Amino acid sequence: MPTIRHQLSLNENFAAPLPGVREAIVHSSDRVNLTLDAMSAGLTRAIAEHVGLDSTEVFVGPGSGALLQQFLTTFAGGGEIVYAWPSFEMYPLLVRCAGATPVAVPLRDDAHDLAAMADAITDRTKIVLLCNPNNPTGTVFGDDELRAFLDRIPSGVRVLIDEAYADFADQSAIARGIALASEDPRVSVVRTFSKSHGLLGLRVGYLIANEAVVTALTPGSYFFRVSTVAQDAALAALRAEDVMREQCAEVAAERDRVHTGFTELGLDVPRSHGNFHWLRLGEANDEFVRFCDEFGVQVRALADGAGVRVTVGTTEANDLVLELTRRFLAGDRAGAPRTVNA
Repeated sequence: MPTIRHQLSLNENFAAPLPGVREAIVHSSDRVNLTLDAMSAGLTRAIAEHVGLDSTEVFVGPGSGALLQQFLTTFAGGGEIVYAWPSFEMYPLLVRCAGATPVAVPLRDDAHDLAAMADAITDRTKIVLLCNPNNPTGTVFGDDELRAFLDRIPSGVRVLIDEAYADFADQSAIARGIALASEDPRVSVVRTFSKSHGLLGLRVGYLIANEAVVTALTPGSYFFRVSTVAQDAALAALRAEDVMREQCAEVAAERDRVHTGFTELGLDVPRSHGNFHWLRLGEANDEFVRFCDEFGVQVRALADGAGVRVTVGTTEANDLVLELTRRFLAGDRAGAPRTVNA
């Protein structure tokens, strides 16, 4: 089995931990025997101040995936949940785990087809789940598109926007989900510290929503909480906002360089606003994944032949991916790549 030198299948952030995070973790380790802030009240207040909202509109949980599940379980009510496809691979599973029926709406031009998603709403629809930027395509929708969508949907349908990768996006292109959530009680936004803040291993995220939504979610959190260590690390990460923005800009610049490399190889790759790219190689998807694996690069084949997702890694990793892609497309699939000392 080849040794994995570059793990590019999990959308990890390869930037160094933000200033203060290591120190916060070390300090917190001396207090893990204590209950302390069991319900994350301090972190909730800090996030509320950070986004300019009241604490009653912020709900903290152990990662965005857990918050998605908690939201769906609370509000699905055995109905239908509409989402775009392909999108985050966990959506169908999360929907079914919530006892709801998944309704997948195909993308249009690699992006959410919000008009078709509005058309897919029935009297059984409880929630529309939007991913912005979309994982795995990296495409985004803007304020005007989202507002037009909200104008079309019934007042009783909730909209949950998954913004796990929003900090990597062009902020002039992506909808301001948090601002819309403060205006429209139907809209909720889930975010995570796992990606842009680099706290993937600690599992901490938050949801922005109307106070009534937060109140409804709260009973489900008493034994589903954020650890003391994760809270302290997240507080430190919030204080390092400027550095986080700089790191995200560096990731975005490297992402765009890799995108140029893919397009120069003749691939039709959507412009990504996340920290990953989506390659559509058809029947060769799995073969490409195996080929990369042979040279110590792990990338992700998506379900149902939907393509291959490649995380933006270090410069060394990205250069190797481009070289492997060049060789794969040229049919040169034997021996070590030129950029690797075999």
